[in-house]
Amino acid sequence: MSILKQRAWTRAGALALVALLSACATPPKSDLGSVTDASQEASALSRSGRFALSVTHSSSQVEAVQGGFSWRDDGQKLMLDLSNPLGNTLARVWVLPGRAILERTDGSQEMASHPDALVEQVLGSPVPVAGLRDWLHGLTGSAPVQSERRDDQQKLSSFEQSGWRVTLSRYDEQGPRLLQLNRHEANRSISVRLVVDQ
Repeated sequence: MSILKQRAWTRAGALALVALLSACATPPKSDLGSVTDASQEASALSRSGRFALSVTHSSSQVEAVQGGFSWRDDGQKLMLDLSNPLGNTLARVWVLPGRAILERTDGSQEMASHPDALVEQVLGSPVPVAGLRDWLHGLTGSAPVQSERRDDQQKLSSFEQSGWRVTLSRYDEQGPRLLQLNRHEANRSISVRLVVDQ
């Protein structure tokens, strides 16, 4: 891979990371503010598959990337690996109570107190979403929801939340295996597609 392509992948990987990381919520907490064993077990999830991300800027410039992801969440800590289509790791993200860390393949790191703060730090502007952890379970979480729809089995199929239009389908026992996320802002439109393979 040429240096220019490597740099393009690094930048595209960062964009993909931003889109996915921006949607990571902190672990669910009990009324006492600590994570309970029951809530940890209920929110534990391990998924892997493919992602495709495109960002269309108001100038009509389009940035797009695709690759693989591995999501391992035990309800208290989350580890997200992103890879290019050849399987080479682009970045790893850790979300821990009170801390979010981005590790790049060159060994450099960025840290913040919350995933949303890390996204703003990496991207330079906020992408205010804290829902992917819930959406992967087929849930909406606590933020207000509009236009909620359910399928024939009463599974959540589409809704709008925090500026995102979310479509969920192909459910298995853990949640949806296909997630389509779309967000339109004044200066850009973001589209993220997640296909869960296992």
